[in-house]
Amino acid sequence: MTIDLHVHSTMSDGTMSPTELVDLAQKKGLRAIALTDHDTFAGYAEASRRGSAVGLEVLSGIELSVRLQDSHLHLLGYLFDCEDQVFLGRIEKLQQARDLRNEEIIAKLNALGITITSAELAHVSGSGQTGRPHIAQLLLHKKIVRSMDEAFDTYLGQSGSVYVSRFSYEVKEAIDFVHQAGGVAVLAHPYHLLKDDLENGALLGQLKDIGLDGVEAYYPTHIRKFRKQLIKLAEKYGLFITGGSDYHGTIRQGTSLAGGKGVSVPEHLVGIMRRAKDKITVKY
Repeated sequence: MTIDLHVHSTMSDGTMSPTELVDLAQKKGLRAIALTDHDTFAGYAEASRRGSAVGLEVLSGIELSVRLQDSHLHLLGYLFDCEDQVFLGRIEKLQQARDLRNEEIIAKLNALGITITSAELAHVSGSGQTGRPHIAQLLLHKKIVRSMDEAFDTYLGQSGSVYVSRFSYEVKEAIDFVHQAGGVAVLAHPYHLLKDDLENGALLGQLKDIGLDGVEAYYPTHIRKFRKQLIKLAEKYGLFITGGSDYHGTIRQGTSLAGGKGVSVPEHLVGIMRRAKDKITVKY
């Protein structure tokens, strides 16, 4: 049996509700999932309730964009207390930064003669966190671009004409507040970050030294050779491994939840992650 510890819902940039994701996971025979929406865990309560009803374990999760010196990477948080007030405050700051960036991007698009309003953006994103993928969907709908990739390449990506950076935490600070909320911190989809550093593993060792707990080894684009090398490196540094599909629904054609023809993630990894969580002690 497999699990999927990297899934996105309509609470961020996915196309399926938390309930729909749980139902799909249960239908596929998964044993557990973690809802890892960007900068929010607002869908966890709904997913957890549905999971209890259909017999599927749902773990608390979140995906954060963080900084390591001049590099940007994604950090997955798991098993944290969703009612921790310090954690909630940290996440709220990220959400406010998202809103500010959206306004600035819309203003830049309008200055180029591309009419997009905040009301239109809110309609596309629904009740979840709003980000660049939603703006890309609007550009696609208005036939300004022909694909999501074109939207990012031409307008929204770092080399795009309306790109706007936003606030993000340094990776150590993010790891610390995940720990303070009782959770564990995992490096997400690290291929591009680590593919040239597998010989000595210096970067992964640096992340371990500042508190990283695990690394996402099972991922759709990780070829077998890379995964084996990454698992060996994780063992060297005492990091546990996780995995997931990074499923976003229909917004990414040809993708699916873990299991079947998708990535397969061993279910025993949840137990290893829980034991690692129990060993973490933090002084507030």
